[in-house]
Amino acid sequence: MSMASTFIKIPRERIGVLIGPKGRVKQQIEEALHVKLEVDSGTGGVTIFLSEGTEDPSVIFRAKEMVLAIGRGFSPERAFQLFDEDTVLQIIDLRDIVGKSESDIKRLKGRVIGREGKTRRLIEELTETEVAVYGHTIGIIGKPEHVQIAREAIMMLLQGSQHNTVYRFLHRKRRELKRRMLEIWEKRENL
Repeated sequence: MSMASTFIKIPRERIGVLIGPKGRVKQQIEEALHVKLEVDSGTGGVTIFLSEGTEDPSVIFRAKEMVLAIGRGFSPERAFQLFDEDTVLQIIDLRDIVGKSESDIKRLKGRVIGREGKTRRLIEELTETEVAVYGHTIGIIGKPEHVQIAREAIMMLLQGSQHNTVYRFLHRKRRELKRRMLEIWEKRENL
């Protein structure tokens, strides 16, 4: 019987974070999702197997997202939000925008982070997402609709929009989300 599996490679310097103190992070992922992680700390390779007796093969993809999130700079605590099936991970690869120029990648990362982290914090607060800027990528974790708004804001910054323009966009989207949530809540109340 062949066991379902998938392979992913993460930066070697993130392997220790994935394994965690005394192997706790790796163990938490394995137990929660009923998978087995085989980690090669020399190459950064991680093979994810379905545990024996696990019926749902989709847990492999959730585990892969979690490993990818940790590999792309999220803390395990932030990556663990992906245990919730309504939470998604999206990765923006800066090389797709500016090629492999280290200086351009660094400049774009700086635009997204902002002075003393202000821009990234604002994006996270106004969209209720988590944002990690690491290596040549920007990762976003959150509810799909919120991740989409955060992605739009980040893409605006990456394409050269003024920070104030992006802040106004985020505040407008935040008001729209709140209004929609209020409408849903009021409909429930009137049922």
